[in-house]
Amino acid sequence: MTLTPAEETAARALIELALPEDFGEFGDRTSLATIPPDKRAAAIFVARRDGVVAGLPVAKLVCDSIDPQLQFEAKSIDGDSVSPGTVLASITGSLRSILAAERTALNFLQRLSGIATLTRKYVDAVAGLPVQILDTRKTTPGWRLLEKYAVRCGGGANHRIGLYDAILIKDNHIAGIAGPDPVRRSVELARAYPGNEGLAVEVEVDSIAQLREVLVALPEIVLLDNMAPDQLRECVELRNRLAPNTKLEASGGVTLVTLRAIAETGVDRISIGALTHSAPAFDIGLDHKNSAEIFLKLG
Repeated sequence: MTLTPAEETAARALIELALPEDFGEFGDRTSLATIPPDKRAAAIFVARRDGVVAGLPVAKLVCDSIDPQLQFEAKSIDGDSVSPGTVLASITGSLRSILAAERTALNFLQRLSGIATLTRKYVDAVAGLPVQILDTRKTTPGWRLLEKYAVRCGGGANHRIGLYDAILIKDNHIAGIAGPDPVRRSVELARAYPGNEGLAVEVEVDSIAQLREVLVALPEIVLLDNMAPDQLRECVELRNRLAPNTKLEASGGVTLVTLRAIAETGVDRISIGALTHSAPAFDIGLDHKNSAEIFLKLG
């Protein structure tokens, strides 16, 4: 997979914030003091466990920002399944520059690969079922586009990016609507608002009674919040009778333990905040390859 132009712009902005955190006013004092300016080296990024890689284009942008003369070559592709020892990329050039780029590049790779790896576990857990695994807006501020990119690398799909690109009507929106039949009115208002033409309307409910009321308005999607599998099955049966073209999305507290049972109820989509807010970092190392072909772990 490759970054979209918007994702690349987001990556560059994050890199511009990240590098000064390391360099401050004085740069890499250790390397400046100990490494000759003309010393060249080669290193490789290596996976330390099984998982899914994501963020290689971002790591390259880090290296380019540190030193345009660094040669970064991806050996894997974002979205690839990797195992311990898999070489993800190589980098050659000034040793000072490699050491300067190391931690920031690894931070991006480990964070994004962690999200991709966790997402793949959720996707694999519902294999064979006609259900889509989606992320949410529960992302690290500033990292949203990259974290959602990593979800796609893991085989998941993106929910709305922000408040601006989709319509999701929640109970607080409905509470602000005066007059009778506020649920149907909320859908009508959302569809009629200038610029919303063509956008799917999604409405959140937390009971079967609310679902029955919502389906009369024929929204494209209904989000079923924090419902047990038995309730979800009832919702699917009700939807099939009253509004078969409306998709149902389950959300709220979904884990790898509960996921399969939720998917087997017949819902069309499952949105999971944990994909981004709870993904552990993926273990990746940068190994320096010296002239004697010995690999030394760089801390």
